Amino acid sequence: MATFKSAAVENEISRDRLAELLNEDLAREYQAIIGYVVYSQVLKGAEYMDIASQLEIHAKQELDHALIISRQIDYLRQMPAVVPKPVRTSKDSKEMLRFDLENENDTIRNYRDRIGQCEVLGEFAMAEQIRQILVQEQDHQIDLATALGEEVPNVGFGPQGRSSGKRR
Repeated sequence: MATFKSAAVENEISRDRLAELLNEDLAREYQAIIGYVVYSQVLKGAEYMDIASQLEIHAKQELDHALIISRQIDYLRQMPAVVPKPVRTSKDSKEMLRFDLENENDTIRNYRDRIGQCEVLGEFAMAEQIRQILVQEQDHQIDLATALGEEVPNVGFGPQGRSSGKRR
């Protein structure tokens, strides 16, 4: 049922609205870059050393994502955003990883939505670029859930998927 609602919303998308949503995604990519840079350096405890080195790699990948999304926003004749979403920090390593996982879950949901919106507008190449980003974002999600000793969340997409990101 959610697919029908989601499809109805997607049918109302415009190029300007898509650019606006991509700018929100870009702000989330900036947030991820900053978060991964900081978290990779301040995680404490031997059990987090492997994930800390992974987070350094994630930071570089998030920069690549930001460049791709910026290019798409420019293609839509809009100005790319310059301000990141807020980055949460903590002295607790596990809590920082949880923040990262929550951010990745949000990013995955949004990119899944964005792919359908691009396709509705006939922007199939843009949708394909976002699919490639989504592959890496899901890898980040797996790395973070594994580091936390949790199952990878099934976040779905659309409004219903937003409430199912929590582990039950």
